[in-house]
Amino acid sequence: MLVFLRHKITFLATPKTGTTAVEMALKPRAEIVFSKGRKHITALRYANKIAPFLEDTFGVRPASVAVMREPVDQIRSWYKYRSQERLDGTAQSTKGISFDQFVREVVSNDPPERAQIGRQFNFLTDGKTQVMADHIFAYEEQEAFLMFLSEHLQHPVEIPLRNVSPKVGAALEPTTLALLQDARAADFILYDELRSKDGHLKRSDAPA
Repeated sequence: MLVFLRHKITFLATPKTGTTAVEMALKPRAEIVFSKGRKHITALRYANKIAPFLEDTFGVRPASVAVMREPVDQIRSWYKYRSQERLDGTAQSTKGISFDQFVREVVSNDPPERAQIGRQFNFLTDGKTQVMADHIFAYEEQEAFLMFLSEHLQHPVEIPLRNVSPKVGAALEPTTLALLQDARAADFILYDELRSKDGHLKRSDAPA
């Protein structure tokens, strides 16, 4: 998470949405940086804990900005990330299993450690119905996201690729896709709403 007090925005790092690249590109401009174990602070925790602290301490309540990725693609990114050689032999490695099996493990009642990846819906909302991030951009709409950052940070922003996952086969059977869409319906609904807003979903009470 990156906090830009002077420019009144906070970047929330939704896992597997290109956050490492954003962090590397913008960290020098941030007044406050949450990294490592605190990098992925959720929108709910930010709204309830961090934003009030910033307002009380600095007199500024920065608007939260996050990115959401198409749900299947985001899970596929987790699968590829955990297929890296450095994870071989660990409980997190996906080496030796298909993407189809991985997805079935993700939505199972008792997923193994390698399939414990969380949900974008829970990261961006209160886990029920309320979106907590002030601005959400579709990962696939990078131009709009970069334009927003450039305008608010008053500096042209370019994000080079970082932490790219290895290329591996990642097909998904139609029956498994249907299972995923049922188990994580809220994620797909939120993403569809985001795309219906041209890739930028803004809370009605969000700062400009």
